[in-house]
Amino acid sequence: MHTIFITGTDTGVGKTRVACALLRRARDRGLRAAGFKPVASGSEHTPAGLRNEDAQALLAESAPGLDYDAVNPVTLEPAIAPHLAARAAGVAIDPLRLDRAYECLAAQHERIVVEGAGGWRVPLNDRTGFDDWVAARRWPVVLVVGMRLGCINHALLTAEAVSRRTPFAGWVANLLPPGQPHWEENVETLRQRIDAPLLGIVPMHASVDVAATQLRWPDETAATP
Repeated sequence: MHTIFITGTDTGVGKTRVACALLRRARDRGLRAAGFKPVASGSEHTPAGLRNEDAQALLAESAPGLDYDAVNPVTLEPAIAPHLAARAAGVAIDPLRLDRAYECLAAQHERIVVEGAGGWRVPLNDRTGFDDWVAARRWPVVLVVGMRLGCINHALLTAEAVSRRTPFAGWVANLLPPGQPHWEENVETLRQRIDAPLLGIVPMHASVDVAATQLRWPDETAATP
């Protein structure tokens, strides 16, 4: 499984932490792996230009030798939905540009972890959403479920929507503060209703090191370090 796409039940559910942990796990297996944040909104001006915190985290967990722009080709300042951030910046997000950036990474790496923005159906422009772009490439999707009130409905709806468009490779339960009462029962409810494997449970406040030991790639048979 060369490439996986990470989406979430919502924004702020831990997509970046899971993506970084999967990159760490791939590299621990001796694979040359790279993160890819095709579009990042909510970026800050630095002496090197606009930089996004999530994209920088992916870059730090990628195989050495990559420039920032290789990991995040479209960087937008406003912390709003990508299509709105692009409109505010006076630019258009062209999926062909994202394709070219991905192909450059894919030619040099054995594993690519692509992280979306927000949830599954976030628009990229007036015509295309992340769901359309990923479905056109038939990338397997990993869903990060933030374990909080409302997650069951969000997770089941997203899993259904993903499965209609592209392979659904599995899901991750990410424990969020302040802590969901009865989270174990919620995980079991989702396990019974989602027709894809649970790839791991990430403890609250877990470091990338710890998270990597709790997860497995969809093509691994067991969650062994």
